[in-house]
Amino acid sequence: MKVVEKKNEWQEKTEEIDNILKNYKDDSSSLIEVLHKVQNLVGYLPKELQKKVANSLNTVPGDVSSVISFYSHFSEFPKGEYQIAICKGTACYVKGSQKIIEKIEDKYGISAGESTEDGKLSLEVVRCLGACGLAPVMTINGRAHGLLNPEKAVGIIEKYLNGEM
Repeated sequence: MKVVEKKNEWQEKTEEIDNILKNYKDDSSSLIEVLHKVQNLVGYLPKELQKKVANSLNTVPGDVSSVISFYSHFSEFPKGEYQIAICKGTACYVKGSQKIIEKIEDKYGISAGESTEDGKLSLEVVRCLGACGLAPVMTINGRAHGLLNPEKAVGIIEKYLNGEM
């Protein structure tokens, strides 16, 4: 798995993280709220940081990890400058989203949940983007692009990488 993580990136924000955690000390019922605040600060939730949150909230790391893996908003890995989300809901799947995913994985050498080594792209496969009429659809940094095929999807990504979008 290719995951870009700048060494000690989140440790530089320890004081700010500690300030968040002290407001919720031993309050495991605040887990989701704390994860939102910490991820907004750091950008992602690596395992070591998950343990810190668990200890502060008086819960186990497995509970923290379960919440992070359940909710697609949370990420254990840093995201790329351009965050690609490809829909694999029924309409998109039937109209070829799997081929688009495979083309992007082959072209950029990443799989779902990964970022390119240069930190430019990250790829996420989601269950529904709510744009079935545009199937197959992807978003890049929240901007929807629809009626795709593999070549069109790569062409759009290339425009982002070249600063044309």
